[in-house]
Amino acid sequence: MSQPLLAEAAALSENIVALRRAIHAEPEIGLHTPKTRDKVREALAHLPLEWREGPSTTGLVATLKGGAGEGPCVLLRGDMDALPMPEETGLPFASTVPGTMHACGHDAHTAMLAGAAGILAARAESLKGEVRFMFQPGEEGYHGARFMLEDGLLGGEGTGRPLPDAAFALHVMPNAPHGVVGGRAGPLLAAADELRITVTGRGGHASMPHDTLDPVPVACEIVSAIQTMVARRFSVFDPVVVSISKIESGTAHNVVPDSARMVGTMRTLSATNRARLKEELPLLVAGIAGAHGLTAEVTIREGFPVTLCDAGAVDFGEQVARTMFGAESFLRLADPIMGAEDFAYVLEKVPGAMFFLGVSHAGDDWRNCCGIHSTKMMVDESVMPQGAAYLAGLATTFLERGWG
Repeated sequence: MSQPLLAEAAALSENIVALRRAIHAEPEIGLHTPKTRDKVREALAHLPLEWREGPSTTGLVATLKGGAGEGPCVLLRGDMDALPMPEETGLPFASTVPGTMHACGHDAHTAMLAGAAGILAARAESLKGEVRFMFQPGEEGYHGARFMLEDGLLGGEGTGRPLPDAAFALHVMPNAPHGVVGGRAGPLLAAADELRITVTGRGGHASMPHDTLDPVPVACEIVSAIQTMVARRFSVFDPVVVSISKIESGTAHNVVPDSARMVGTMRTLSATNRARLKEELPLLVAGIAGAHGLTAEVTIREGFPVTLCDAGAVDFGEQVARTMFGAESFLRLADPIMGAEDFAYVLEKVPGAMFFLGVSHAGDDWRNCCGIHSTKMMVDESVMPQGAAYLAGLATTFLERGWG
């Protein structure tokens, strides 16, 4: 089936690229992406899809029912939102919205998913079961997948529809080999929590620091102590990363401020270490501040959980990729990536996997390509039909035989 799927994807190439460019030119942020939603609905209006929307987001789930009778259900997901950052690609279809850019490839994800919907709809009569296409906003820190689950768009208790039997997502990677699919069993991406610390002392004249309770050196000590705690209290075989990315304090060169504020990120690959870090870090911060006569407040804003890929689903995805694209087309990732993904919420409920697709230009040194979240991030659009075909291949193969 691989050659027909690739041929059908190639025939849709112009439509896939056009949709990606239209979305790229008008990026939207957060849980509400109405322009992107409308572009998707328009692009797929001619297909026999049942659409569902929820109250919390502009997310869409389109269902394609197979004509060959009852069977399993497979979910394919593409995210739709952009990032609050400028674009510096110089592309003719670059963002027309100042300070907003599709720098994580969600425009490509949506377009490839739409392409897969077109491929699968053309062969709906031969499919046994159903395919749900999840067009999701709010991936960039807004928990869009969780909201869509809570709205019942994917099925589950109280909806009258069971959850899917399997779920797959595909994420482009500009600094990865052209056309290669990558994945791994177990933790693929980290849990991510936001850390905020405020150290409060007593300000005064900088020439007389002994009359103050200076929060700045205490804040610096806390940053160093966090790194020591990570290195000495947590096993290197269950990684933890804590990065303080911003420190704010003071108003003038000769004034000791009353407080210092820090912002950072906490990344973990297990629920155990995630919980332990949330418990131990505030104790460390309070202890250091207290030792100097100051106080400290720690706020942890919970982010996405660990993205855990089912081992059987990854084996299945590898087999589909090698069948469709050749023996060298799949790369087993040796290590997890410490980035985060809210597809993790789906994988908590439904067995499945996320895969990466290399979209560097053929012949380029992919190691030096700009990565995701770069103002200069580029996608080789010639790979996108392959991505659409792969999503369709995952769905058709699973409906035929599952991944057992």
